[in-house]
Amino acid sequence: MSPTALNKLRILFVDDEAPIREVMKIELQRMGHDAVICEDGKAAITAADKNSFDAAIVDLRMPGLSGWDVIEHLKTVSPETDVIISTGHGNMEDAIQALRRGAYDFLTKPTKLAVISGVLNRVAEKRALRNKALALETRLKVVEGSKIVGNSLPMLRVQQLIEKIAPTDSNVLILGETGTGKELVARRVHDLSRRAHMPFVAVNCGALPENLVESELFGHRKGAFTGADSTRKGLIEVANGGTLFLDELGELDRMMQVKLLRVLESGEMRRLGENDSFHVDVRLVCATNRNLLDMVEKGDFREDLFFRVNTFEIPLPPLRERKADLPELARALVARHLKRNSIPDGMLTPDLLAALEQHDWNGNVRELANALEHALILSDGKTLRREDLPASVLAKTLRKKVPVMPLAGVIESRSTSDRPKSLREIEMEAIFQALERNGGDKPKTASELGIALKTLYNRLNQSALQSEAG
Repeated sequence: MSPTALNKLRILFVDDEAPIREVMKIELQRMGHDAVICEDGKAAITAADKNSFDAAIVDLRMPGLSGWDVIEHLKTVSPETDVIISTGHGNMEDAIQALRRGAYDFLTKPTKLAVISGVLNRVAEKRALRNKALALETRLKVVEGSKIVGNSLPMLRVQQLIEKIAPTDSNVLILGETGTGKELVARRVHDLSRRAHMPFVAVNCGALPENLVESELFGHRKGAFTGADSTRKGLIEVANGGTLFLDELGELDRMMQVKLLRVLESGEMRRLGENDSFHVDVRLVCATNRNLLDMVEKGDFREDLFFRVNTFEIPLPPLRERKADLPELARALVARHLKRNSIPDGMLTPDLLAALEQHDWNGNVRELANALEHALILSDGKTLRREDLPASVLAKTLRKKVPVMPLAGVIESRSTSDRPKSLREIEMEAIFQALERNGGDKPKTASELGIALKTLYNRLNQSALQSEAG
């Protein structure tokens, strides 16, 4: 990750003097920038209509269209372009006019190359800061801190792998079930890398609308498609210099796989609606809960892309395989929900911890976080007890206590084998089985059952109350 790569700009240079154009064509490239050189205002406007630029160095006085005409056009089609005025006839009136029109700097000819280089470096630094701010705004999920909780052997192994791979620039593939904390691991890789001071941009590929995936990742130029009212940076460009985390990578279609592969192979990308590509320097961290090798064999995932993203694997264990971490993890999740650094030692009662131990947690850490949030809502605020847990968790622990009973709800554990089940018992059995299939995900369960989420919560709360009364 060289400084040149991070400071690289796309520059529009306009001057009617051929010797100056020839010198700047060589020198701008030597400074590490991509430049389009134009001989007059008309050519500059044509170039601006085809591509966006980070900066434009514009001569004011030219035959035909003037530099002011070019600047006005840039303000319309590419308002993010920083304009640097260059003129051999500079006066106070021009300087004031430049200020009013939002010019970044005003240079008088002849200008030393070191001065031009310095101005462009300041533009690059400003754009890097803007990218960092944009990365914070466009993060699709928020993770408070990147501390990984757990001292079980499986999690110690994960932390060792992170510490090995983080200082490198190699691509990383994180494998694990839904809810195991793949984004947390990706963020930890970023925080321990040389890119930690640069943007970390998280993208859930499965959550992007199919018709907007390319625009979100690669950006677009104003007018590139219906509804593209302004030029927009893609998330790959926002992550320039930092880390791009692609969650649910297996959800990308074949067309987007090809475009992503090109970025990984060449380091170049192109916004929708533009002609010229430009260089980006991003480290790619991907995650998936799908078997990419199976997808490769079925033709759903490109083999060449698989080998590109799979430079280094970090497999995440499901929560049921690291139950030794449950007490520490539960304390950390409750403290995070309460926005505290820690919680009192006795806040999680022994019977609650025992109930957590008995549950399988098919929804992993995400299911545990939801269960503890439910317990906090029902609790007295001082202690969390077993009965404060969701009915779906309690039902699982009751079934373990009474193994002779079939899969059913809390109410069924009180029924006798010689009488038929009531309609309510059959209903609760269906609810608990659906919850188990969906790893405790209540919105997904409600959708599967075809009932309102509020109705599901009402049924679960009624079941929990009847269980306590019985």
